[in-house]
Amino acid sequence: MILPTGGVGAGSDHAERLIGSYRRLTGNELLSGPESSGSLAERLFLSPIVVLSHGTEDDPVLNYGNQAALNLWEMDWETFTRTPSRYTAEEMERTQREHLLKKVQEQGYADDYTGIRISRSGRRFYIKKATVWNIADKDGRYAGQAACFSEFEYC
Repeated sequence: MILPTGGVGAGSDHAERLIGSYRRLTGNELLSGPESSGSLAERLFLSPIVVLSHGTEDDPVLNYGNQAALNLWEMDWETFTRTPSRYTAEEMERTQREHLLKKVQEQGYADDYTGIRISRSGRRFYIKKATVWNIADKDGRYAGQAACFSEFEYC
C-alpha cells in the first residue's frame, strides 16, 4: 500500500492526532476492525468512512483526505491538499459551514451535522450525520479541524 506523500496529513503522526482527538472528544472510536490489519495511517486512508481535515491557517487549507474523501470530492491528493476547505461547500452553503466550525471551535465537536457539499466537477451531495471535531496534538495544542461521515446522497 502506497500512501500519499508530502503534506502534514500524509503521515502516521497526523492519523494519530485525528484518531486520538476524535476519541478524547466523542468517547468513540473512529476506526473499527482489527488493529493488526495495517498501520494506523493505512487503516485510516482505506477506511470506508469519509475523513478529511484542515489546518490552522486564516483561510484553512485541507491537509488530509482519505481515499473515500478523495473519491467523493473527485480530487487527487495533491489537488485536495492545496484546496481551501471552504471550497468543499458551495458559496451559498459557506455561511452555515462557518457557523458550524465556530461552534466546533468553542465546544470541541459537533455530531449529527448535515449539509450540502460540492465536488471538484460540480457534483452536489448531501452529507448526513457528520461529526466535526477539533484536532489537538499530544500536548493539547489546537491543530485544526476534521470531519467524518459515512452517509451521503447525490443531489
